[in-house]
Amino acid sequence: MSLRQAVGTAAGAALLLLLAPSAVALSAPYGIARTAPSDEVTVDPTGTVAADGTVTLSGTYRCTGAAGPVFVSSTVSQGDPRASHPIGGSSAVCDGAEHRWSNSEQSAPKTLVPGPAHVEATVFDISATGLPLPSVHATREQDITVAQG
Repeated sequence: MSLRQAVGTAAGAALLLLLAPSAVALSAPYGIARTAPSDEVTVDPTGTVAADGTVTLSGTYRCTGAAGPVFVSSTVSQGDPRASHPIGGSSAVCDGAEHRWSNSEQSAPKTLVPGPAHVEATVFDISATGLPLPSVHATREQDITVAQG
């Protein structure tokens, strides 16, 4: 399985957990949904879209206490918020320090165009023992401007 597939699968699982509060509440004793007060993710106010459709989003993150591999995932939408597009995923380090993240993904040209957009970024880890479940460290939704890049 490629890194992109693993991140996509983990991001999908994380979103399912976010959409199922009762499942998260039941599993909280097992560390499924923990967020330390110092865990955070930011989204830069401007993203870019290249002529070939490559979208790049970026920001910063800080996290601690990861139980396994850590990733930063991101999605972007324009117009209809129900039509979001995954924009790559990147490996991360949960050492308590602030780090930069940048995700890029090539979409069909004109899928995203310069102008206002909405981004969601999530920092999560995948448990290294037992069933590999995602644990969300931080998430942020933010309106940005997509510029021609």
